[in-house]
Amino acid sequence: MTQPAPVPPVRSSNDAYGARRRRGKGYAWAAGILGAGIPAGLLWWLLAPGGRNLISGDSALSSGTNSQGWLPRDLVLAGLFVFAGCLVAVLLSCRRDGGTRRLLLLSVAASAAAAVVAWQTGVLAGLLLGAPQDTSANASVAFSLRSLTVLVLWPAAVAAGFFVLRIIGLLRASVEQDPDGNTADGRTWQ
Repeated sequence: MTQPAPVPPVRSSNDAYGARRRRGKGYAWAAGILGAGIPAGLLWWLLAPGGRNLISGDSALSSGTNSQGWLPRDLVLAGLFVFAGCLVAVLLSCRRDGGTRRLLLLSVAASAAAAVVAWQTGVLAGLLLGAPQDTSANASVAFSLRSLTVLVLWPAAVAAGFFVLRIIGLLRASVEQDPDGNTADGRTWQ
């Protein structure tokens, strides 16, 4: 009588795609995202009105007492957060193990924490490096963030950017499988 063939060992989904799973690698990724909050906060203070004001250079907006500089100050941080979130999404989708839900959730959580770190770094830079401001009339006279919803933009850009890149990758893979552009029901891509 012949012996049955040995059963192959069960592999995780990451091993099936050839990716090796090492402990702590995701945490180093998250620490890198979190650490990016410090230069983002310093860049916010350098570029925004009320800080060094390197974007506009308008001396009227350099003082925090001018309320017309408050919205551009928040928009500079919003732009930095959207850029950082898109960059994280692109880097995450280019990783060999970037498709895991665990790493995506870790990236979104680290991006939320990095947004808070960037905000507080910019405020600290305004306190230490900026001119002293009299905040008795309004707290926004000092270098600060008026709209706290800006803090959601970095993690939202990571999630949305990763989603869009995954959809594009899936569409590209489906087109590459059938070079004529034929779909399953006989229609062709235009």
